[in-house]
Amino acid sequence: MRQPSLIARRVAAASVSLVVAAGAAACGPEDNDAKSSGGDSRPHKGGTLTVLNSNPQSDFDPARLYTSGGGNVPSLVFRTLTTRNRENGAAGAEVVPDLATDTGRPSKNATVWTYTLKKGLKFEDGTPITSADIKYGIERSFAAELSGGAPYLRDWLIGGADYQGPYKDKKGLDSIETPDELTIVFHLNKPEGEFPYLATQTQFTPVPKAKDKGTEYEEHPVSSGPYKVVKNENDGERLTLERNTYWSASTDAERKAYPDTIDVRSGLDSSVINQRLSSSQGADTTAVTTDTNLGPAELAKVTGDKELASRVGTGHFGYTNYIAFNPKVKPFDDPKVRQAISYAIDRSSVINAAGGSSLAEPATTYLPNQKSFGYTPYDLFPAGKSGNAAKAKELLAQAGHKNGLTVTLTHSNSKDFETSPEIATAIQDALKKAGITVKLQGLEENDYSDKIHSAKTEPGFFLAHWGADWPSGGPFLAPIFDGRQIVKDGANFNSGFLNDKSVNDEIDAINKLTDLDEAAKRWGALDKKIGEQALTVPLFHPVYKRLYGKSVKNIVISDWTGVLDISQVAVK
Repeated sequence: MRQPSLIARRVAAASVSLVVAAGAAACGPEDNDAKSSGGDSRPHKGGTLTVLNSNPQSDFDPARLYTSGGGNVPSLVFRTLTTRNRENGAAGAEVVPDLATDTGRPSKNATVWTYTLKKGLKFEDGTPITSADIKYGIERSFAAELSGGAPYLRDWLIGGADYQGPYKDKKGLDSIETPDELTIVFHLNKPEGEFPYLATQTQFTPVPKAKDKGTEYEEHPVSSGPYKVVKNENDGERLTLERNTYWSASTDAERKAYPDTIDVRSGLDSSVINQRLSSSQGADTTAVTTDTNLGPAELAKVTGDKELASRVGTGHFGYTNYIAFNPKVKPFDDPKVRQAISYAIDRSSVINAAGGSSLAEPATTYLPNQKSFGYTPYDLFPAGKSGNAAKAKELLAQAGHKNGLTVTLTHSNSKDFETSPEIATAIQDALKKAGITVKLQGLEENDYSDKIHSAKTEPGFFLAHWGADWPSGGPFLAPIFDGRQIVKDGANFNSGFLNDKSVNDEIDAINKLTDLDEAAKRWGALDKKIGEQALTVPLFHPVYKRLYGKSVKNIVISDWTGVLDISQVAVK
């Protein structure tokens, strides 16, 4: 996603590769009722699922949400044309139909996409869902007062760049056609083979025009999913969801909707969440979290307790933590200096600083190590486990720095184990062995974000990270390395200011492909080609470790989100 710190808050994936933790099976531990009834650990309908989160589910309007695959809590209420496959591991990185009968039918050049809705779809009040409702839901996401969602529709739809939304322009977007109640057609200004992925975003949620209340719609959005909102307090801090009786499982192969009620409680301290899930008492026996990881100290405690260890879900979201270079700033304009730093990195110490090997995996590629991204293994500047100081010194000497050099590394002061002081210090120590003196510049989160994302103030050497809007190389490589996405006045993510015609052309060529497996291979090859320029130093991919209550069953963690999917969870 565009900005990992943003997705961490909005997607709560994050933000942002995957298995179920050792000891945790496809179904969770049996609860007391199951044991007393003959050990039936199968999931059953009923009960209340409690969600304990740090970040409130704010902006609970499908137009304003920035999600991956429709999000976790949002996808209980908002159905979209397509959605993520709700399966464990790599199978869960596939896009599948949701409201539509298929993942979309492209024109020959992938500039026109046609969808047909399933028959019998209904809103929570029993009225039919039509293609016009989806068109209107998309159009309202263009309104300035409902901004915040993914920007792709504005970029991809013909006329999208200038459209101001239905409140100002009642005519609507001509590039979205609804020839009948079950058909919707999208006209794009360029080929986009990954449009089915985009159609998982909540902006594709149907919204009945007659029920739209603008900025107040989030208080009670009209449900198209298995649950409806019955309470929304303090801008998403407390959400209560109950069954939508007009939702039909016959039209929805993805959401299980086992619990009767979903009680989302947010604004909690992460340590409190993990303590409550660890103790698993009262209502917390049927509780989960969608945004709070176990930290290093907590994980050490959990690992030593067999019962707790069996209640840890482990997952990998498409996300990379890395060092970024600005080649406009000396000495990073010299590729040999960038290569030297690449060789000098001690990934073992970096991973220890990130919480240890249980919470971070070493990265030598920019793309995450998952098939759906097109992961192609390479290590262009092999540093080994502890850095190759000798090779780094050799390159520095060739660059005219035989006596070493002094550089400044900018990082965040947030205790996030990603861009924080611990990681910066590990890099400082490793580079010292190669004769590079690193001065650390720590900034508060807002100042850090503003500085590194401005083309005018971007430092030469800083810590960064990137997460995926969907599990493909496209939203990973294009925002960072497509020269046409360099933003001179505004938020810029192409930190290396790379504007290579061959790279731009290959991005365009891959975007034309509707065979996503073939596209993935091309993204992997492009990742390696870009990596040769040493504009980044991949450091590690995070691993998510999250506790769940002892009576929670049917744990599903996909390679799309990396976290427990609450649409699959049962509490009985």
